Amino acid sequence: YCRGNLKWDFYGKFTWPHGGKMNLAGTGIKAINFCEPDDFITSSSIESDLSDVYERLKLPVGRIEMQTGVISRGVYLEKKPSDIASIAASNLFSQDGIDPASIDLLIYTGVCRDFLEPSTASMIHDNLKLRPDCQSFDLSNACLGFVNGMSLAASLIKGGSIKNVLVVTGENSKPLIDFTLRAMKDEKQTRKSIKKYFANFSIGSAGVAAVISGSDLLGEFTTYSSLSDSSANKLCQGSGNLEELVMETDSEELMQKGISLAKTNWLSFSKETDMKQNDFQHFICHQVGIHHRDFMYKSLELDLAKDHTTFDRYGNTGSAALPLTLAKAFMGNKFKKHDEIAMLGIGSGLHTIMMGVKWC
Repeated sequence: YCRGNLKWDFYGKFTWPHGGKMNLAGTGIKAINFCEPDDFITSSSIESDLSDVYERLKLPVGRIEMQTGVISRGVYLEKKPSDIASIAASNLFSQDGIDPASIDLLIYTGVCRDFLEPSTASMIHDNLKLRPDCQSFDLSNACLGFVNGMSLAASLIKGGSIKNVLVVTGENSKPLIDFTLRAMKDEKQTRKSIKKYFANFSIGSAGVAAVISGSDLLGEFTTYSSLSDSSANKLCQGSGNLEELVMETDSEELMQKGISLAKTNWLSFSKETDMKQNDFQHFICHQVGIHHRDFMYKSLELDLAKDHTTFDRYGNTGSAALPLTLAKAFMGNKFKKHDEIAMLGIGSGLHTIMMGVKWC
């Protein structure tokens, strides 16, 4: 396992303590909002499209929903990642009373991007007409990108040189779903070769925007712990272009190693912060699927009754999954004042982050 030990000067002095631990107290989430997908594709409609493949390979109908718990997944039809993120941010500005002129830094954290160059953040910056001296850049780390963006933003705010950071993402699964359907219809496919593609059908779409600040908070960050096992970087790899995304996943080994890493980090997190599972009223986890969810709660000995879920409706929305679930729970009035919330993220690579939030 690799632990962080990074020191740098950026907007003032910033230190990443040994062991991937950071003190983020005094900072937190000021506002959060999202962009709904344009449409939803059901698991049953995907299997109907693959009926010839299912018949030829004698595959059981209903396996996608049975194995993943994903009933539908969202897609955007004509929107780029920057469009999706910009709509989420615009919703935040119009509905949550955030002044765009107050934003000092924009961080785009999605897996999906408009281009390799320039940054997707530059398109969003222009769409939102942010101040010229508001800096922007892309930060990418698979499904953990948004959580990384929030923790980086909080650290920079504690440095004292900036006050408000807009963290955004915009994920669209449609190119990946389209590619997977074409790949699976290839008559050379066998029951064995086709197995690596099924995880793609759990992927969904969403856009999320949050303002991280040091004042007027919805929720204050209380604890942070990160851990990596980069030897597992080959278990889930994606490539391609904007029109044809490609992803191959060893789902079983990825789940086993990811949750093993999360358990190690949770034990360290609990020991060093003295926060046990009974101290939390809510768990917001990365949304992979039902078996991943159930196995993680069992392995970490967490109370499943405190879980919040979006994967059944939206699918695994990548970097948007955890913040989308947080936003949906907040807007559904699930949180009370002083509730302790544990955000538990796992991302390909493998990386895991635990962040505590006390609702204000």
